[in-house]
Amino acid sequence: MRRQKLDTSELARSVTDVLADKMAEDIVVLDLRGNTILADYFVIATGTTDRQIRALADALVERLHDEGQRVLHIEGEPESGWVLLDLGGVIVHLFSPGRRAYYRLEQLWSEARVVVRMA
Repeated sequence: MRRQKLDTSELARSVTDVLADKMAEDIVVLDLRGNTILADYFVIATGTTDRQIRALADALVERLHDEGQRVLHIEGEPESGWVLLDLGGVIVHLFSPGRRAYYRLEQLWSEARVVVRMA
């Protein structure tokens, strides 16, 4: 049985739940609606090791598949310190601590409303 497609806020919440369950650090959800047509939400999280970043990405893909959601594209490798998962209206950024500090997406998108912040 195929499940109903989640709206983007539900999808961002589901992603956040998976990341929290897998011990991602500093999870932030930015509401980009009204700021860009790229996506409705960015979910940004930190993995402390390449292995954890891979585990986070794999867990997301598995959960989304189980929920009947599509991952449109995956970009990057854990070894690079940045993996991006494009879910359509939600874009997930999984960073190493160094890459997150370098790219500073929260500052770049500072006009977006922070709807979740989990340290």
